[in-house]
Amino acid sequence: MRSILVLATTLLLAYPVFARRIEVTIPTTKRLTGHLILVITKKAGNGEPEPRMQLQETYTSAQGFGVDVTDLAPNKPIVIDDKTIGYPRKSLADLDPGDYTVQAVFNVYEQFHLASGKTLWLPPDQGEGQHWNLKPGNPYNAPVRLHLDPKSNATLKLTLDKVIPPIAGTERDPEVIAAKEPGAKWLKYIRFRSEKLSKFWGRDMYLGAWVLLPDGFDQHPDARYPLVVYQDHFRPGFGAPLPWVTTPPASADNSRAVAAYKFFQDWTAGRLPRVLLLYVQSPNPYYDDSYDVDSANVGPYGAAINEELIPAIEQKYRGIGQGWARATYGGSTGGWESLATQIFYPDLYNGTYTACPDPIDFHAYQNVDLYDDTNAFVRKGDFGEIPIAADRKPDGSIIGNTGDEYRYEYVLGTHGRSTEQWDIWQAVFSPAGSDGYPEDVIDPLTGAIDKSTVAYWHDRYDLTAILQRDWRTLGPKLEGKLHLSVGDGDTYFLNNAVHLLQSTLDDTRNPHSDATFQYGPGMPHCYIGGPVEYTMEQNHNNWAQRVLPQMVEHMLRTAPPGADTKSWRY
Repeated sequence: MRSILVLATTLLLAYPVFARRIEVTIPTTKRLTGHLILVITKKAGNGEPEPRMQLQETYTSAQGFGVDVTDLAPNKPIVIDDKTIGYPRKSLADLDPGDYTVQAVFNVYEQFHLASGKTLWLPPDQGEGQHWNLKPGNPYNAPVRLHLDPKSNATLKLTLDKVIPPIAGTERDPEVIAAKEPGAKWLKYIRFRSEKLSKFWGRDMYLGAWVLLPDGFDQHPDARYPLVVYQDHFRPGFGAPLPWVTTPPASADNSRAVAAYKFFQDWTAGRLPRVLLLYVQSPNPYYDDSYDVDSANVGPYGAAINEELIPAIEQKYRGIGQGWARATYGGSTGGWESLATQIFYPDLYNGTYTACPDPIDFHAYQNVDLYDDTNAFVRKGDFGEIPIAADRKPDGSIIGNTGDEYRYEYVLGTHGRSTEQWDIWQAVFSPAGSDGYPEDVIDPLTGAIDKSTVAYWHDRYDLTAILQRDWRTLGPKLEGKLHLSVGDGDTYFLNNAVHLLQSTLDDTRNPHSDATFQYGPGMPHCYIGGPVEYTMEQNHNNWAQRVLPQMVEHMLRTAPPGADTKSWRY
């Protein structure tokens, strides 16, 4: 699910300007295709983030406007006026007269010549993990102060005279992180070119792989190890789910750093099972993560990871390389990935610990029932209607509605190119449309649900429906392998889909499912289960120490005759 980036800065303030039309110019010598995102905020100075960091999907968001730009000539202005679609306010004319701080970013698109024959304009990942406001090469301007008045006919002119610098060679570059890593004897980084992805996208495409080696790896050259895959969003460095911290934290008050250092101590002292722990980076033109399955729009990431990358990792670092000796875990986006990986590759994995997964049953697509609802934004009665909520606090207070979130993403990019949450689900689950972009399952401006696209989703990516349909063959392969947890106050209503999955599995026969479920009463996103006497934070901080022994115990219990269950248990 979502991640929020915050960057503090000092605002550069200019003289007041009265305007209801804004013209943005990019000083460049080449023609540009992409998407302009203009952000307006009342919060300025005093350590507040730049406006480009204040646009978000909840009601606390700054104001944004988005404009598609195709083949823009050098120095030709891009216009934002009353017709430009905005969020949360729908139009520039809807703003209250007042003083604001304004900043714009131009998200540069590149051509992708797909193996399908389609040519698409998309935002390539530039090593930043698909964040338009941090993407290297994107032009932007320093924040400026102005007075907006919808009744005025004045025009404000902005010049995007700055460019976000590259990641390569900086402290956010994974290869730089790996080179400086003081625990390099345990932690390795690989940049892996995928033949399958490169063919699909029509250009070289890479996966990043962080591999944590067990203690004693060099001293036991004949040992071969099980593999555990941790699923998560893109991050520059390693984390499973904590960062790799090899020195004691400066303050004991930083519970996350303390827990990370404790994990380092447990890992290197042999107090944890000796396995290869793998974290895969898979940012792509639609999101910071691929969802690790084969997709008509995102590409064959399931095949690339499981048929190309993992065999290469196991060969290089002496993995056992058999399904009984692999397991996976993750939460949120990683939760969906871990469960989907186990279901789609039942013979290649021997267990998943899945927490707070993204929608695994499309009867509960967050708070939308794609099968029974006709509109994703509102539910209507004979004389009234109510908006469909999307985000909430654990106490039930609503902080975001589905229609508003779709409009937010539309401001960031049309044709599914926002690189945000609803759009990546659509990119992963939908067929490609006639124009080559993902087919809309929900109209981003009206909320109408396309039932033919829903049918496509149902057959391929509704994990509950797939388990129900294929239980005769899948059931025997999944015994002892499914473990799920979620908070019943999940921020994005993800608990509803988990309950539906449990109801389906409770009704299974031959075999009867032995999947385990744990629900956290009132717990938000992302609850990962654990002893009830501990807090959600404590259980999160020791997740690896809890699940790795359980994974290995199951592996040993189910290992086939003659399997190597000894060389790695020194």
